[in-house]
Amino acid sequence: MPKIKLTKSELKSQRDNLKQFTRFLPTLQLKKQQLQMEMRKCAAHMDELTERENEAKRSVGSWISLFADDKWAEFLKSSIVVEEIETETRNIAGIDVPEFKAARFADFEPDLFSTPPWIDDAVEAVRTAVSLKAERDIIKRQYDLIARELRVTTQRVNLFEKVKIPECKDNIRVIQIYLGDQQTAAVGRSKIAKRKMQSDADGVEVAA
Repeated sequence: MPKIKLTKSELKSQRDNLKQFTRFLPTLQLKKQQLQMEMRKCAAHMDELTERENEAKRSVGSWISLFADDKWAEFLKSSIVVEEIETETRNIAGIDVPEFKAARFADFEPDLFSTPPWIDDAVEAVRTAVSLKAERDIIKRQYDLIARELRVTTQRVNLFEKVKIPECKDNIRVIQIYLGDQQTAAVGRSKIAKRKMQSDADGVEVAA
């Protein structure tokens, strides 16, 4: 710990610092709680999306044998081309994170006369699975960004709680003790000087 000046101005500076740290700490603690809550939401959302994605994949399973034919496999591939993953920015506890809006697929119009009736349901199921995975990827990005911010916020909370505030309190205590001792010593010197002056005055009177 750097050496502090044992002065009244330093005492005021340490008190100001302590006031600032104790004022900011509750805000940081609240932010930490908000980030932790948002991380739990993200984790729960990812679990939900994973289950829905698996369900969509299971529904696709009923058509897997039909896509063994290269013709229909290529048909399916061309029907699920993702053109855009649409997102918007949302602010969470002071940080900007992406939020999933929709997966945009390239336009695809099958020939109703040359395609089997099950193809629409198959394409829809695959597109649903792809869309859910895209949304889960965005939520994972949210989670990572929030986790990074939580680490920084936790470090600041710990710095204030365990270092800065105790340090200021200790510095204030040391300075107050020193200034108190100095004041006591000054009072003692003043009394000694006063007695000496009184003694000198008494000696002058006796000599007279």
